[in-house]
Amino acid sequence: MKMCVWNCFRKSGRRMLRASMLTMAAVVITNFSSYAQDGIAGIEEANSKVRGYFDIGCDLMYAVGAILGLIGAVRVYQKWSNGAPETGSVAAAWFGSCVFLVIVATVLKSFFGI
Repeated sequence: MKMCVWNCFRKSGRRMLRASMLTMAAVVITNFSSYAQDGIAGIEEANSKVRGYFDIGCDLMYAVGAILGLIGAVRVYQKWSNGAPETGSVAAAWFGSCVFLVIVATVLKSFFGI
């Protein structure tokens, strides 16, 4: 008699354990899906904020290119007026860096479709 009660309790205990584990798994999955929804909303908010600052960043790159162009022009003029032999290569380097900044800003704008 004692053995039969123990076996019945053990079998029903397993069923209860399985049911409670399934319930716990359902609760965990529900919580994770709600966190996933919060994550998607956070990613969309970050996307909109980055897109809002993107035009400002491109304008900043244009401004840096203009300042570097002015500095380069002054440096090339100084070398040219002093008669330095490498004036052409210095002018090409400064001009190339300014063109590179402008091209990068333009390509980024067209690549991201903003």
